[in-house]
Amino acid sequence: MDIIGISGLDNSVRYKRSRFPDLEQRAYRIAQGFDSAAVLLRGGMVDFAVAEERLVREKATGAFPVHSIRACLEHARLDPRDLACVAHGFDYAPHRTVFDEDPFYRDQYAQVYDSGLQIRLFERHFPGVDWKSKFIAVPHHLAHAASAYYQSGFDDALVMVSDGMGEVDSMSIYSVAGNKFDLLAKVPAFHSLGVLYSVFTLYFGFDFNMDEYKVMGLAPFGDRRKYFGQAMDLVRLKEDGTYAIALFGKNTTVEERETHAGVLAALAERFGPPRAPDGEMTQRFKDLAAAVQSVFQAVQLHVLKHFSAKTGLKDLCMAGGSALNCTNNGVVRRSRLFRRIFVQPAAGDDGSALGAALYVHRREAQILSPRIAAPLWGPAYARDEIQKTLSARDDIQAQEYDAFPALAKAAAARLAQGQVIGWFQGRMEFGPRALGSRSILADPRPADMRSRVNMLIKKREGFRPFAPAVAAERASEYFELDAGDEETFAHMLFVVPVRPLFRDKLPAITHVDGTARVQTVTPATNPRFYEMLTAFGALSGLPILLNTSFNVKGQPIVCSPTEAIDTFLSAGLDALVLGDFIVTAKAAAGERP
Repeated sequence: MDIIGISGLDNSVRYKRSRFPDLEQRAYRIAQGFDSAAVLLRGGMVDFAVAEERLVREKATGAFPVHSIRACLEHARLDPRDLACVAHGFDYAPHRTVFDEDPFYRDQYAQVYDSGLQIRLFERHFPGVDWKSKFIAVPHHLAHAASAYYQSGFDDALVMVSDGMGEVDSMSIYSVAGNKFDLLAKVPAFHSLGVLYSVFTLYFGFDFNMDEYKVMGLAPFGDRRKYFGQAMDLVRLKEDGTYAIALFGKNTTVEERETHAGVLAALAERFGPPRAPDGEMTQRFKDLAAAVQSVFQAVQLHVLKHFSAKTGLKDLCMAGGSALNCTNNGVVRRSRLFRRIFVQPAAGDDGSALGAALYVHRREAQILSPRIAAPLWGPAYARDEIQKTLSARDDIQAQEYDAFPALAKAAAARLAQGQVIGWFQGRMEFGPRALGSRSILADPRPADMRSRVNMLIKKREGFRPFAPAVAAERASEYFELDAGDEETFAHMLFVVPVRPLFRDKLPAITHVDGTARVQTVTPATNPRFYEMLTAFGALSGLPILLNTSFNVKGQPIVCSPTEAIDTFLSAGLDALVLGDFIVTAKAAAGERP
C-alpha cells in the first residue's frame, strides 16, 4: 500500500496579510501551517521524505507541497492514481463551530483550514484523480503522536505532544500500545506553553515560530534566578498534571490575538521594554531567557511526573515543535522518570506529514516498525549527476577519489589544519538537523573555531553553540551519557554535559554552561560520515567533529549539488566534499593542500 502524507496550510499567511496588510513582518509568522512536507510510505516503511523548503528554497514555507509530492512520486516511479490515499496532518472539521463566533475566524476556516482546500489543490496540480475519495484528514496532535510512537520501536509508551497549537490544542498526552492511542489529557491552545515561549522569542527581538532555538542557546548566558519567580507566576500548575496560562487573556481583540500585542505589552510592564531586532543583547535579556527556559522545563516536568506516576509507563515518546528544545530533552532524560526516551527527529510540523501517513497505514495494517536509525530519506544524487554539475562550473576545481577512505583521509587532513569544509553525501536528512549528509564540518579543538564559523561563515549570533558529532562507541568517554544508551543521541536532540576533562579540549562545541548537543554516529546509521569521524580521530585522537547545517543565514539546508557549490563559495568555506570529489575555489588554488 502506497501512502503520501503531507503537512502545511497553503493559504495561512496570505489570508492574514489580506486582513492585516500593515503588520510588522515578524507578525506574519504568528500563524498555523508552516513547514510543509511530503512523505511516501511503501509497505508501511518510509521510502522518501522531503520538506518543501528544501526544493523551493523558502525557509519554513507552508505552501502546498507540490514539489515534495512530485519528488516522492518520481522517486518511486508512481502515478498519482496508484496511491491508496493521501493523509494530511490537520483536521479542523470537528472544531468547525469554534470558528463561527467572529467573521475573521469564520473566513479563516473557509480560506485556510477547510480540508476541501487541500483536495482542490491536489485536483489542480494532479488532475484526473478522484482525490476526494483518497484524502484523509488526521488530527494534528494524533499525527505528531503517531510519528513518534511508530518510529520508536517501543511496545507501549507515554507520548507527549507539545507545540504552539494544533487545531485547538497545544499539548496532548497519550498512552499508546499497539495501534491504540488513549488520550489522557490535553491543554487548550489558549494556554499554550509553546506559544508562551514563542512570544518571549518575539520579546527578545527574534522571529516567532522560527527562532525559538536562539532563546534556548541564549539561556545559558543568564542567571535564571533573577526572573524565575516572576516568569513562573505566569503559569499555574494544576493537580491533574496540566497547567493554565491566564496571560493570554491580555489579547482582547482579533488583531491583538494575531500579533500578541496585549501579551507583549504585559511582558514589557513586568520585565521592561522588549529588545528591538537589531538591539543590544543586554544581560537583562540573557537572565530572562534563562528564566523562560527554566519555566518551560519546570512545566514539562510537572506534566511528565504526573502522567509517569499515573500510568506506570517506562518509555516516553515526544513530538511537536516543543520537542526540538534539546535542553529540555536533556533535563527530562536526566530526571530518570523514564527508562528510554525517543524524540522524533522531524518533531516540528514537517513530521506531522510522516505521522499522518503512518497513522492511516496502521489503521489498515496491524504492524509495528523498528526504531529508525537515521532519517536519511531525501534526494540523493548519483556520481554522474555530480560530475555533470561540476563540469559546468568555471569557478571551481575538483579532485575525484576512487576510494572513499582516501577521500576521508584527505578531508580529515584539511580539518586538522583548521579548514572548514562543506560535506554533501548520500540522501538528504528529513527534519531540521544536519546529521552528516548536508553538513558544515570543522575541528572542535581550536578556541576560535566557534566564533569563526558563527561570524564569518554562518553569519549568525556569536552566542549560538555548535553540536558535536562523535563516533558512537566513544561517546561516553567525552560526554556524560551512559554507555549502552548511545542510540538515544543519534539525532542531535539532547543536550548533555561535556565531561570536565574535555571541556577545555573541545571549546568549539562546549557551550558556556559546559554542555553540548551530541550526535552519535555508527557505521550502520551513516557509514560515510562515520568514516570521516574515524579518519579525523586517527589524526587528532578525538573522533569528534563540529557539525552544523550546510546553509547560511536565512537559507534552508542545501539539497542539490548546485546549491552545495553556491553555498560553499558564498560562505567562504575552504573546501567542499561532494560525493567522491573534493572541490575548491579556483581563486584559492594552490593556497592549501
